Formats: sequence, structure tokens, C-alpha cells
Amino acid sequence: MTSETHRTIEAVFRIESAKLIGALARLVRDVGRAEELAQDALVAALKQWPTSGIPDRPGAWLMATAKHLAVDEVRRARTLERKRAELGVDTEAEVDMNAADLDALLDDPLGDDLLGLVFTACHPLLSREAQVALTLRLLGGLTVDEIARAFLISPTTVQQRIVRAKKALADAKVPFEVPAGEALTQRLSSVLEVIYLIFNEGYSATTGDHWLRPELCEDAMRLGRILAAAKPSEPEVHALLSLMELQASRFGARIGRDGEAVLLLEQNRTRWDRLLIQRGLAGLDRVEALGGQRGPYALQAALAACHARALTAEQTDWQRIVSIYDVLAEAHPSPIVEMNRAIAASMAFGPEEGLRRLEPLADDERLHEYPFFYGARADMSFRAERFREAAADFERAAALTKNEHDRALMIKRASEANEKAERRP
Repeated sequence: MTSETHRTIEAVFRIESAKLIGALARLVRDVGRAEELAQDALVAALKQWPTSGIPDRPGAWLMATAKHLAVDEVRRARTLERKRAELGVDTEAEVDMNAADLDALLDDPLGDDLLGLVFTACHPLLSREAQVALTLRLLGGLTVDEIARAFLISPTTVQQRIVRAKKALADAKVPFEVPAGEALTQRLSSVLEVIYLIFNEGYSATTGDHWLRPELCEDAMRLGRILAAAKPSEPEVHALLSLMELQASRFGARIGRDGEAVLLLEQNRTRWDRLLIQRGLAGLDRVEALGGQRGPYALQAALAACHARALTAEQTDWQRIVSIYDVLAEAHPSPIVEMNRAIAASMAFGPEEGLRRLEPLADDERLHEYPFFYGARADMSFRAERFREAAADFERAAALTKNEHDRALMIKRASEANEKAERRP
């Protein structure tokens, strides 16, 4: 197999896997088994495509293959049921279903399978951590390492959560469905968290050669829009969608001509998507009309709006951003919020103030392996002309990150800091 064909197969499966798993889970009623069937379709592609060539519609090929596998699975199960019935073993009532019925089950014209997959994985019998980890794995196709980075925990812990969650869902025979009424409300918080983590992995990939994975962001925003239509009076749903649209508006400016990462303050804002900004700001207005300004996604959307409204980096209202972080830190405290509040303070009041606020966070074990903490401290030290400290932290950030673009950027900045340090008397 050529490396190019292999990369193509991996890319196609990454994009299509959630759709495959969602469609299969609706039929076999077991998300763990659905994932296995999707992997079987991938194996078939790995065997056939290198010799037959990449199909014109690779996603459709995978879905057709998965359909055949699912049909065989259901038929085998029902043959076993009939044999058990003939032997007098109690079994559930058999549903008469032909191949056309099975195809109809796998068709998803409204795009509800992905949403159904999220809500199934976010079933109340699972812990919050298991809900999020499982859905990220099934819906976003994220690796165990990527999920671990999102939660600042070990890959072993993530793997254990996923395995146990699949077993719990299978043992309880959880139905594959989008809940209604009170059940929908109860699971909504977990679903919103999952969607945003998927968006974030697309917006700033934790591993690999690409800084952006737009397909993940598009899936997350599509799910957000489906949720917004389903829950029009829920402010946090609209807040999350607003936040994602405001952040996605920057896509066109986040990558330079040579594929390098371009940081927020250095981006050409004329390349920001004004339509997405308008939609995001309109969504934020709706959140305020619904009285949801203090929700976690509403506050983050308000932060994104401060950047979206500034036509240049110099026009950014950093004091307003600090005040929003003050509310966010009080209502929804976390080390990441405190880190970002310190970054905003460094922009509003100077790098020394930012470093002062970062100092207590250095003892937080949850940030010890977090590259962006060292990158933030390095940037503040650089602006405070503490160049040797900046170089050490940039090098530490480069060593910790698993994304090639982030690593290249940190190495470049470490070199700049070392050069400035050497020029000093």
C-alpha cells in the first residue's frame, strides 16, 4: 500500500466514521458493536482500495460496506433467535424485516444519527467523564491521547472509561434515540460539553501535522444548530453555537501562506468571516434576551465577541475581557480560566501583572504537562524582557506539545528569546 493511499483512507475514515457508527448503532442497538462494524468497513477498504483504487465517493463506499455487514449481523442474530425459539428458549418477539427495511433504517436524510449517537453516549447511567470520553471517541473519532489532552488526564484513564462505558450501555440495552422532554434537559449539559470539545479539537488540533481540522468544527456547529432548533428557549445552546461561530470566523486567518500557525493578535482580520461574526453576535443577543448571560458558554461567547468587534488587535478592549474573566472565574472556576484571565490581565495591565497572576498556578499539578501554560508564561516573560526565562518556557512548551505547528512556533520563539538574551551585556 502506498503511503498516499494509506493517508487517504485514514482521512476518509476520520471524516466518515461518526456517520457510520451512528447509522450502525441505530440498527444494531449497541454503540460498541457499531464501532466494531465501522472498523470492519475500514479493514475492507484497506484491503481493496490499494489495488482497486480510491472510489469516486469513498464515504458512500464505506457506508455501503457497513450496511452489508450490519445486514449480515442482524440476519445472523435473528436466525439464532428462531433456532432458540424452536428449542423452546424464551426470546423477544421477532420483527419481520427484509433487506429493504434494513436499508431504510440505515438511511439518515435528516442527519439525526450523529445527534442520536451523542445522546446515547451521554446516557445518565454513565458518569460525566465517561459520557464525554465515549462521545468524543465515537462522534469525533478522536484518539485516546487527544481526549486525554482535552481533560488533562492520563490516556490509560480515558481508555478505561471508554471500555467501561461501552459495556455499561450494552449491558443495560440502552436504546439508540434522541430523548424528549425532561430526559433531554437532563442530558443537555453533557452534550454541550462534548460538542464544544469536538469543536476545540478541530479548532486547535492537539496532535499531528495540521493545526486545524475544519471537518470536526463543521460537525460540531451542525450539531449545535440541530440542538438550537430542538431547544429554542435554552440560552446555553444558543450561547455555545454563538461561541463556535465567532471562533470559526477566524479560520481564514489562522494559517499563513507557508502553512504556519498565525496567532490571534497577528491575524489579518480582513480575512475573518463577517457572516459568521454576524451570526455569532446575533446568537449572543438571543442569549441575553433569554437571560442566560452568566452561563459558561455565554461568558466565553462574550469574550469571543470582544475580539470579533475589534477591527484591529490594538482596538481590543482587554479591560472588558478581564472583567468577563472575573465573572467566569467566580461562576465556573478552573485552572484554565485562571490562566486565560492572567493572559488578559497581561494585555490590559502589562506582562508583569500577568506573571504575578500566573505564579500560583505553577503549583497546580493539572497544568504541569499543559504546554499552553508554559507558552503563556513565556510570552509574558518575553514582553517583560526576561528573555532567558522566556526561552526556557518556550522550549518546555515545545517539548510538551504533540502538534507539529505548535512545536514549530514554540521553537521559533525560543530561538528569538535566546538571540535577544545573548545580545544583552
